[in-house]
Amino acid sequence: MGRRNITHVSDFILIGLTDSEDTQLVLFTLFLLIYLITVLGNVVMILIICLDSQLHNPMYFFLGHLSFLDLSFSTAITPKTLDNLLTSNKYISYLNCLIQMNCFVFVGVTECVLLSSMAYDRYAAICNPLHYPVVMSARRCCSLVFGSYLFGFTDSIVNVLCMNKLHFCDSSVIYHFFCDAPPVLALSCTGTHDIESTISISAGSALAVSLITISVSYVSILSTILKITSTSGKQKAFSTCASHLLGVTIFYGTTIFTYVKPSKSYSLGQDQVVSVFYSIVIPMLNPLTYSLRNKRSKKCSQQSLTEEKELQKIKV
Repeated sequence: MGRRNITHVSDFILIGLTDSEDTQLVLFTLFLLIYLITVLGNVVMILIICLDSQLHNPMYFFLGHLSFLDLSFSTAITPKTLDNLLTSNKYISYLNCLIQMNCFVFVGVTECVLLSSMAYDRYAAICNPLHYPVVMSARRCCSLVFGSYLFGFTDSIVNVLCMNKLHFCDSSVIYHFFCDAPPVLALSCTGTHDIESTISISAGSALAVSLITISVSYVSILSTILKITSTSGKQKAFSTCASHLLGVTIFYGTTIFTYVKPSKSYSLGQDQVVSVFYSIVIPMLNPLTYSLRNKRSKKCSQQSLTEEKELQKIKV
């Protein structure tokens, strides 16, 4: 039985983004700059969160793991893409292709579920501020992060088992710049309907659970914000979740556009552009987005402190 699953190809060929040498050089420079900013931004974010005791709270605990996932997400894709652009070495071994694909699946699904945990954290902070320390205890935060990684690990295992059932014949050209599931499945010379269904159900369940959690959390948050009478109070409440909502919108928007559609509508050029955005660009944007959010939070905190001092003077 195991012999039937052994592939006839030892290497794949990644078509990449373009055949033009001039364009490849421009893309190499751009992607290298983005990758360096991504590594620097996420490493600095992790170090600051670890070293600053004032940031040892649930929101930044989740944010530290998000930075780690963004760093891993980009590292799984960008170095090989840079190598392809600079050396025109488009070959990737079957094993490395499988590793890249499953690292991508693991990190992607883990981040997907982690974003829903962060939405629940914002819900607890805004809708139940008095009970927030109890609701978001250290044990619960660790459980939510562990659950996120467990979802990603389970999904990656399912992906490995499904891909091992594929039987590749003569075709070894992957019409993408990295080993993604849809273009690899297209190379199989055996039926892939059952495998595609299994992968879709596995990934779709994580996506559905995450989206439902995020939707319910933000509906409750919006309802609570609308009940706040003061404008400054609304702005402060909105600022605590604006960056997360922006990150969720970008991440889920590009992911749904790429994967939640019929396989017949797969377009090399269109999907590659979107894939570049969520696999290379977004990991760079998240540290910048949350850094700006932290600055806004400090301003709001300073304003609130000033208002409290003024009220105390009036009372005296």
